[in-house]
Amino acid sequence: MEVLNNFLLWIDGFLGSASYFPFLLLGVGLFFTLYLGFPQVRYFRHAWRVLAGKFDKKDSQGDTSHFQALSTALSGTVGTGNIGGVALAIFLGGPAAIFWMWVTAFLGMTTKFVEVTLSHKYRVKTEDGSMAGGPMYYMDRRLNMKWLAVIFAIATIISSFGTGNMPQINNIAQSMEQTFSIEPVWTGAILSILLAMVIIGGIKRIAAVTSKIVPIMGVVYVIGSLSVIFFNIDNIGSSFSSIFTNAFTGSAAAGGFLGASFAYAFNRGVNRGLFSNEAGQGSAPIAHASAKAKDPVAEGLVSILEPFLDTILICTLTGLVILSSGVWTEKFENNFARSDLDFVVGEYNDVDKEDRKELYRYLNDYDDTEIKRYSGALNVVDGKAQTNGEITILHARSVAEDVRFIIAGEDAYNGQVKIENGNLIKEDIEVVGKSLVHSAALTSLAFANGYFGDYGQYIIPITLLMFAFSTAIAWSYYGDRAVVYLVGQKGVMPYRILYVSGFFWASFADTTLVWTASAVAIVLMTLPNLLGMILLHKEMKSTVKSYWKDFGDADKKK
Repeated sequence: MEVLNNFLLWIDGFLGSASYFPFLLLGVGLFFTLYLGFPQVRYFRHAWRVLAGKFDKKDSQGDTSHFQALSTALSGTVGTGNIGGVALAIFLGGPAAIFWMWVTAFLGMTTKFVEVTLSHKYRVKTEDGSMAGGPMYYMDRRLNMKWLAVIFAIATIISSFGTGNMPQINNIAQSMEQTFSIEPVWTGAILSILLAMVIIGGIKRIAAVTSKIVPIMGVVYVIGSLSVIFFNIDNIGSSFSSIFTNAFTGSAAAGGFLGASFAYAFNRGVNRGLFSNEAGQGSAPIAHASAKAKDPVAEGLVSILEPFLDTILICTLTGLVILSSGVWTEKFENNFARSDLDFVVGEYNDVDKEDRKELYRYLNDYDDTEIKRYSGALNVVDGKAQTNGEITILHARSVAEDVRFIIAGEDAYNGQVKIENGNLIKEDIEVVGKSLVHSAALTSLAFANGYFGDYGQYIIPITLLMFAFSTAIAWSYYGDRAVVYLVGQKGVMPYRILYVSGFFWASFADTTLVWTASAVAIVLMTLPNLLGMILLHKEMKSTVKSYWKDFGDADKKK
């Protein structure tokens, strides 16, 4: 398992984690933004009117309304990335990461407009009379690149498990256990039954459910966010200032409080932006292909609203909650994750100015850093490490404090622990103490610093439940349509059974390998989709011109 995980990480180093990927993603969005004349600005008002049904035709083919298609697509994007993803981006890249999420969303509005329009244009009617569409259909039917379409479809199925299924229920189950002491297996069992009941009804039932969940979860989250933002209104100005100040430089005053380089801010912001709104990935076009629309451009215009609502609105609210509350630079008592734990040679603290500079260089992977990872045996007495000033324990980009080594969940450990290249080897030992926190835990702490007080932290598990469950619903449909493309309608039911089974299993299992496989699959969706869009740029422009000739002139005169 570990060998396979490392192999996938190696592949990802040439794909999503490669330095070219953020530039490619933004580059395609920038190209179409300029090529099509800033459609995300020019057509923004018109998009809302299309969503409201102002230009609907009774004879339009499709399974869902514009709003239902938008809700399904939003339910697939608004999830753990909006709650934990933003917190992780700030933790790793500092406040400047939010700036790059905005850039990704702004350009992504055009990217999504293009991919949805093309996918809707080349959708097909399946054996059971429902619509099926997505990038695989325009790759096959228009570009005659079936091999590329097959790669995209397979990657979509893998991503349906690794993006929309397993990590979502895993996060829900952990949150329910931490907050309400509900065993993960029970959370998984109950939600798996509900998931099966929804997806067995196909896109019409999926759309009906998501069109109810999305508005409710949006209202709850906005109210909770504003309760924190207005409570800390004096910090809003400095929060915005910190976002812009380090957007192009990076700073030792950003990224936790030990600092993040520009590369961290840029990469984390762009990657989190993609993970949040999925613009360019090619997933949302699958949902929009089901919409009743006479002209594909009309549905493409509706999709412009997704990155705006998902990233520019919801992710910004999350970011301001975290920044204004100040929790991102505070240390809290927590269980240390092995992946965030590091033992280094020498005594360092995060108060001394020179130590902070050196820790900044170490955490941001500078080659000339003097800090070295520790290897050797560490003596532990009554749970306390006897470092004698020779070792510093780092956790979550901060110097850990009040560190204790415990065993069997509560007993103080006595003995030696082996450290290899900064990593704790002994598996049955837990390490607890004070350090920075990140991901959903950080967002949850931030929500406790508002008008609702400690009760505010319950907003996160509740909204996470709705966000993540709706994401699982939407991604079941994406995988469903990919299966239809590859093997036909006969493969749908086996896929749904496997999807629900995987959902239940992941509620109590380790999903690390699935996350890694999904990271590779996401890029194997995105790269073919970006290529196809570029190859069809002239057709896209002519399609948009034709739309405005037939439908847009009357609206522009009003």
